[in-house]
Amino acid sequence: MRLRNKPWAKDFMEEHPDILINEDEEVVRDWKGIFNNENPIHVEVGTGKGQFIIGMALANPEINYIGIEHFDNVIVSALEKAIEAGKPSNLRLLRGNGAHMEELFKQGELDRIYLNFSDPWPKTRHAKRRLTHESFLARYERALKKKGEIHFKTDNRKLFEYSLVSISAYGMILQEVSLDLHVEMPEDNIMTEYEEKFSAKGQPIYRLEAMFNN
Repeated sequence: MRLRNKPWAKDFMEEHPDILINEDEEVVRDWKGIFNNENPIHVEVGTGKGQFIIGMALANPEINYIGIEHFDNVIVSALEKAIEAGKPSNLRLLRGNGAHMEELFKQGELDRIYLNFSDPWPKTRHAKRRLTHESFLARYERALKKKGEIHFKTDNRKLFEYSLVSISAYGMILQEVSLDLHVEMPEDNIMTEYEEKFSAKGQPIYRLEAMFNN
């Protein structure tokens, strides 16, 4: 994906520290303190332009949501949408790298992680970059509570097949698997921008839910 440069993005992001937080590798933040409650915390790794995480926050005020995005030129779009939505109090955007889970979250702090339409990294030599590779699963397991969950959606069948194998080999329990999510659309399904785009073209959306067996 080619990112359009937005020279104004950094200044705009700095104007809204109440909802957008920058990663600091020297500080593991107190997310319960940031949200000022004990509600469950759900995280989307690679939140993109934010449609999913903002929609989830609006639909579920009893859950805290964090959307992680690495690129300024992308997360600034999520910030704009969050502002338009009234800055939900149970939502934070985190400008950071999902590979740094140990620096971003305390052990056992999260309840659920969402992986939506992640980069498939199709070449075999790039398999370690896939967000469902065992090295990432180990990071997620540390950040999640016992029996924590991963919810994964993609339009890429090969990535989905790889993820089924990787997640199963890691010892996780597959709870739900859908090879065409929109055939029987769940009432609570919040679509991402990519999901709307691909489903409109008739592309099946693959989805799974898996739980760590710890």
